[in-house]
Amino acid sequence: MSATETRFGQFVCVKIEQNIAVLALDCGDGYNAMSRAVLSELTDAANWLSTDTTSSVVILTGVGGFSAGADLKDPDRANDADRSLVEKRQLMRLGPDMCDAFERLEQITICAIERFCIGGGVALAIACDHRIIGQSAHLRLPEIPLGMNMSWHSNPRTVSLIGPSRAKQFTILGEKLPAEIALQWGLVDQCVKDGETFAAAQALAERYAGVPPLALRMTKQAINAAALPLGQATSFMDRDQFAFAATSADQSEAVRAFLEKRPAKFTGN
Repeated sequence: MSATETRFGQFVCVKIEQNIAVLALDCGDGYNAMSRAVLSELTDAANWLSTDTTSSVVILTGVGGFSAGADLKDPDRANDADRSLVEKRQLMRLGPDMCDAFERLEQITICAIERFCIGGGVALAIACDHRIIGQSAHLRLPEIPLGMNMSWHSNPRTVSLIGPSRAKQFTILGEKLPAEIALQWGLVDQCVKDGETFAAAQALAERYAGVPPLALRMTKQAINAAALPLGQATSFMDRDQFAFAATSADQSEAVRAFLEKRPAKFTGN
C-alpha cells in the first residue's frame, strides 16, 4: 500500500503507510515551540487521526528537537490585552484540548524525543502511550520556577507514570531530567543512541501493528481508564489556576529574573 500524506497547515504533517501513521512537527527552527497556530494544527491532526480506521499506531516526532514547549513569543499573544476574560480563558483551552485529543486516540501513540522535551512538549509526550528518548536528550518543566502552575491536564498523567514523590520533584523544581534518569523513573520507555529514536519507535510500532486492530484499540482504552480514573476531576481547574498565577507579582519577578540572568526574589504576592 502506498503512503498517503496530509498536511494540517504550516507546521504539522501526517503520513500513513499501511497501518502506521507518522506525525511530524516542524516549525523550521529545530525548537518546535508551540504557538497557538501549532496547537491548533496538532489538535486538528489528532482529531483527524481519531476518525482514521486504517492506522493502529501513531508515531510523533519533532524535526530537530521534539519541542521547546509553549511559544512565549507567539505573535498572536500581542492582542491579548484587548481580549475579554472569557476570550482569554477560551484561548487557554488550546493546550489541554490538544493533549486530551492525543490521549483519546484509540491508536497506540509513540513519541520519539531527540535533544529536548520542555514544558508543553512534556505535556504532549505524557499524553501519549510511549516515549523513546535519545541518550543525551532531557525533559524539563520550567513552569513552576517561572511562577506558573503546570497545566494542560498534565499532573494526573505525571503521577500515573512516576508516582507522587517523583512527580513533585520533576514538576516543582523545574530541573533538567536526563534521559537515563527519566528511564529509571519510568517517564520514558526506552533510551537509545542519539538519532535513533525514530527507528526505535518504528520498531515498536511494527510490533503493535501486528496485533489485531480492534482488540488493540479496546484494550488501550481499558488500560487508560484504569490508570487515570480521576484525571479530569483533579485537573479541570488547572487553566484557571494558570490564569490566577499569571497575575502574581512573583510570576512577573520570575520572568524578569530569568531574562536578566539573576536569582529571583519571591515574596508570595
